[in-house]
Amino acid sequence: MGNAVKPQFSLDLSDQTALVTGTTSGLGRRFAQILAACGAKVALAGRRTERLNELANEIRESGGTVLPVMLDMTNRDAIRGSVQQIESELGLINILVNNAGIPDAQWAIKIDDDLMDRVFDTNLIGPYVLSCEVARRLIAAKKPGRMVNISSMAAFNTGPQSAASLYSTTKAGIARMTEALAVEWARYHINVNCIAPGAFASEMLDGMLERIGDISRTFPRKRIAQPEQMDSTLLYLVSPSSECVTGTTIKIDDGQGSR
Repeated sequence: MGNAVKPQFSLDLSDQTALVTGTTSGLGRRFAQILAACGAKVALAGRRTERLNELANEIRESGGTVLPVMLDMTNRDAIRGSVQQIESELGLINILVNNAGIPDAQWAIKIDDDLMDRVFDTNLIGPYVLSCEVARRLIAAKKPGRMVNISSMAAFNTGPQSAASLYSTTKAGIARMTEALAVEWARYHINVNCIAPGAFASEMLDGMLERIGDISRTFPRKRIAQPEQMDSTLLYLVSPSSECVTGTTIKIDDGQGSR
């Protein structure tokens, strides 16, 4: 049995430093908890300081290493500064999860310039700036990295009653950004992949359900998916198993919608 075949899979992230944006609720909170549980040093980024500190305390109590960073994804200087701060305190970032996002929740012709700017900056421009800053440092250090961008099934499917034209546009941009950066950075062994969730329990979804009612009754499985049901996909994309996977979007919608 000396030559027994072993799968190339490991959940040990103890030599990794991860940055997760949008960690003050929903999917981002879960992503940070799971990466920390697997041993990564995790930087938590978000706008709500009280919630950041609450999550940081939870992770520390579980034995994890964590750094809360108050970050506004519409502020490019703050984005670049936060990467420097995290590198100084936790080490070079080699896992980035671009999760921060906000909805438009408005008909296209009623969106004012302020909302338009906030949605574009938070959902697309901020993640692009952050990805480039993290990649620049990885390339300079000649180190590999993993990036996981969070898009949405709204990038691929939208309806006449969704009032999410701008949100779906930015999330489609995230999926294309994933492909473009993956191709550009493959030579540096930086893998860039994307997860496109359907309806998962989160504050953003709760707000939508308040507006339009319970949509789960129209789903084949009559349920809203839970954040923990995405754990395995996230860990696959940051583990050795996905070494050759880059520029890919994985759709996770529990069979809720069409293709």
